[in-house]
Amino acid sequence: MSNETRSYPRHVRTEAGDIEFRLMTAADEAAVLAFAQKLPVHDLLFLPRNISQPKVLSAWIREIERGAIKSLLAIKAGKVVGCGTVVSDPHSWSPHVGGIRMVVSMDVRGQGVGRALSQETFALALGSGLERLVVQMTTDQQGAIALFESLGFKAEALLRDHVRDATGATHDIVVLGHNVAQVRAQMEAYGLSEAFPN
Repeated sequence: MSNETRSYPRHVRTEAGDIEFRLMTAADEAAVLAFAQKLPVHDLLFLPRNISQPKVLSAWIREIERGAIKSLLAIKAGKVVGCGTVVSDPHSWSPHVGGIRMVVSMDVRGQGVGRALSQETFALALGSGLERLVVQMTTDQQGAIALFESLGFKAEALLRDHVRDATGATHDIVVLGHNVAQVRAQMEAYGLSEAFPN
C-alpha cells in the first residue's frame, strides 16, 4: 500500500483563479478563524465542533501538532477559501478509518475549488495509508455529495435529526463511505494500480 507523501505547496488552476494548497500550521490560526467565521452556520453543522469559535480552533491546532489531524488549506490571493481535513485515531477500535471534513468559502463555490479540494484531501487521506474513509454532511448539500460520489464514495447511512442548529431546528446527516483497501485490491488485480491517485 502506498504511503507516499504528497508534496506541498501545490497549485491548481480553477475558474476562481490560481489556488494554492498547503498543509495548515499554527501560523494559520488567525486566517482560518477569519475564514470559518464567514461561513454560513449551516455549513458548520456537519463538523463535530464549531470551528468558528477560537477555543475550538486552538484545540484543532493542537491536534494538528500532535499528528492526529492533517488539514489542507486552499488559498486564493493570500486568503483561506477552503479547508479539507483528514482525522484518524490510531488508538481507537478503528485505526484504519479516516474521516474527511471539508468546507469551502461561499465566494468561490461553483468554480471548481471544492472539486480540487476534495481531490487533494482524498489524495492526502490515501497517502496516510488509511483503508477506509468516511465523510458526512447534511442531506441538502447535494453538490458536496455529488463531489464525493465522483471520487467513489457511496451513501451508507442516514442519521435523522442528528444535528441541531442555533434556532433549534434539527437536520438529517448522510454518511458516505469509501473502502479504499477493497478498491485498491481490485485495481491491483486488474493491473490498474498505477492509475490510482497518489
